[in-house]
Amino acid sequence: MTTDITLDGTTLTCEQVGAVARGEARVAVGSTAAAQAAWRASSQLHGPVYGRTTGVGANKDVAVHEQGLDLVRSHAGGAGPLVEEERARAMLVIRLNQILRGGSGVNPGVLPVLAYAINEGFTPPVRLYGAIGTGDLTALSTAALCLTGEVPWRRASWSPEQGPSFALSGSDALPFMSANAMTLGDAALACAGLRPLLDASIGVAAQSWRAVDASDEPLEQPVQDARRHPGQARVATRLRRLLVPGPSPRLQDPYGYRALPQVHGAAFDALDTAEQVVTTDMNSAAENPLIAGGRAWHNGNFHTAPVALALDALRAALVQTASLSTARLATMMEPAYTGLIPFLADRPGASGALILEYVAYDALATLRNLAAPVTLGGAVLSRSVEDHAGFGTQAARACLATREPYEIVLACELVAAVRAQRQRGRSCDVPLDPRMQDRPLDADIEAARTVLPAFA
Repeated sequence: MTTDITLDGTTLTCEQVGAVARGEARVAVGSTAAAQAAWRASSQLHGPVYGRTTGVGANKDVAVHEQGLDLVRSHAGGAGPLVEEERARAMLVIRLNQILRGGSGVNPGVLPVLAYAINEGFTPPVRLYGAIGTGDLTALSTAALCLTGEVPWRRASWSPEQGPSFALSGSDALPFMSANAMTLGDAALACAGLRPLLDASIGVAAQSWRAVDASDEPLEQPVQDARRHPGQARVATRLRRLLVPGPSPRLQDPYGYRALPQVHGAAFDALDTAEQVVTTDMNSAAENPLIAGGRAWHNGNFHTAPVALALDALRAALVQTASLSTARLATMMEPAYTGLIPFLADRPGASGALILEYVAYDALATLRNLAAPVTLGGAVLSRSVEDHAGFGTQAARACLATREPYEIVLACELVAAVRAQRQRGRSCDVPLDPRMQDRPLDADIEAARTVLPAFA
């Protein structure tokens, strides 16, 4: 059953973007008053207005009288494969919400048309490459040409189809395409997708805790009160609830256990920050020029520096938590922590679960590559007029790409933890294959991936 989400330009969330993008919710258009006001004001502007009466980029000082739709035609030149329909739909949801916020000056007649496209499964054929964090020009230009009927919509993944149309005018061209809706769509999907995985990582860690009888002393309230980071306290509290207190055979455990609240807590804090930044931009009128107070304000609100910085931090934090997961996996291969045969094998000399470490470290290496900070880059374009870039687009793409390898790392840890508990004669109701003999473990890893949501 789908639900309706009313867009009003101010309250859209990452979870809602994800639900609509996956087809689990529909959108309804709320009050159009702010969009109507900006549109009326834009029609009464006098003097040079960037992108309306002038060219763009280095052509900002060139007067243009009849630009028409050539601007979107010239900017619809993306490259590479088509992005998934889910991502293109997320872009449409966010652009619709941003126009409702007011400030763009786009004809509000396009709003119900965009809502219809979203709800009926029409998406523009957006190509992967073409933005650097200063506006998703190629993606939104392609969407604009779908609205005018010059480019066919996609529907049902493979079938180009003539869909809903709207007669955008030349004065709508730059206001419609000059936004970061594609970047923010990817970022919203990443935040919404990573939260349940981070939640699951705590439940998986609890299984490892039981497998090696790790000490719960690092989780106790006096420790948390001494260092008041909110994420750390949240993680420690949840772990205490999942574990049964008991003595540990060791004075201090490895960092994979002892420092888990600090490392995982920092990741939750980074995710909270990223989601807050993305939510702010999804509900902002980050338009250039901004139509407000009866005039056009030329500005740099299109720049994705806040988004890029927050997403860089989030990806780095994920690597830290995945690194601790592989550390816990290593302890479960070691008899000193489990009292079992090395590698959780069923007999001495057998390989048991050894391959899990290779798989997990391969996925961890991928996460490290994805964590390279985009904010260290730079760009000079359009005859040096546009002399900086935020690369929030690349940060958002990389965040989306982290979900699979992070999931695999957690799945490897879970397979080992369940295996160790069973070998120690402890009840464990996780539905994974109970066989202990040497055999391919790929099916076990995939099964563990499917049960991760239960640990969230």
